[in-house]
Parts: sequence; structure tokens; C-alpha cells
Amino acid sequence: MLLYNSAVSGNCYKVRLLLAQLGLGYETVEVDVVDRSNRKELLGELNPALRVPTLVLDDGRPLAESNAILWYFGDGTSFVPDDAYERAHVLQWLFFEQYSHEPSIAVARFLKTYSGEPERFERQKERLLAGGYSALDAMEKRLGGAPFLVGGRYSIADVSLYAYTHVADEGGFELDGYPAIRDWLARVAAQPGHVPIDA
Repeated sequence: MLLYNSAVSGNCYKVRLLLAQLGLGYETVEVDVVDRSNRKELLGELNPALRVPTLVLDDGRPLAESNAILWYFGDGTSFVPDDAYERAHVLQWLFFEQYSHEPSIAVARFLKTYSGEPERFERQKERLLAGGYSALDAMEKRLGGAPFLVGGRYSIADVSLYAYTHVADEGGFELDGYPAIRDWLARVAAQPGHVPIDA
């Protein structure tokens, strides 16, 4: 398999993390998250959105969008529940991650730490922090009574939300007031096959 990847991207990291935990090998092509000038030539035939991660399966079929990739590889394994309600609950958290969590926490991190234009973060800081803390509040409420997000066990919902939550400080977020999230981060990091974002 071939993964079009950015080393600093949480969306790419969540794919690398799951593949590592499943023991699946792959090669990477590194893609710059700031300079997008060659995206059309690089990804145009594989992913109309021109985003990473984009993964090319061994048979040549492309697959894009990080959470779709997680579902593809997680389905049929212990990372996705068999129960229909719990499966829907996993999807609920995957949609939450992309709709409520990533647009604030990941964007703040990118603008503040990786864009080369931190003034863009300063202009949007109030809105980004408010949105990110709202997402963290929802996670804290859920994790206050459960070890993991769905069904009491580790799943791709945890993989997905771990990716940007564990580096939220790079976007200006403080997790001191989120003890359940901090405990959950430690549980995720202790899972077999775990690899750090900079592995």
C-alpha cells in the first residue's frame, strides 16, 4: 500500500496509528501541508479533494478521508464493534471529530505552529479556542464515565479523536481542566502497537 502522508498531520497520523496497530505495512509519499502547488499533479487522479491522507491499496484503488480509511481497515476487527448500535456510535464520534473537533483544534494547531503565519492564528484565536473547548467539553463528559468512547473498549473512535487531542497544546489548548481526557490519552498511548505521531 502507498500512503500519501504528511508527518505533522493528525489526519495522516490516525491512519498510520491504526495501520501500525493492525500490523499492516505500507510505503509513504510525503506531501507538504503548506505548499500545495503540486497537489493536482500528485493527487488529482486519486483524490478529487487533493487532500492527505490518500491511500492507494495494493490493487491500485485509492481511498481518501482519514475516517473512511479507519473504517475500511477497522471493520471486521476489534476496532469496530459488531453490535449495530455501537457501530453507529463509532460513526457518531467519527462525524463529531470531523465536524466539531478537527475544524477548531486541528486548524488552530496548523495556524499557530505549522503555517509559518502565526498571525493568522491570532486573528482567529477566540473563535478557534471557543470551538475547540466546546468539543473537549463534550469528550470530557463522555469519558468521565467510560474508559473509551464507545462500548467500554478501544475503537477507531478513540484512534480518530486521539490524533489531534494529544497535540492540542500546539494549538493553544490547555488540558489541565480535563482529567478524564488526560486519563484517556494515557490509556490510548498504552494500547498494543501504539506509535507516536513523530514515529
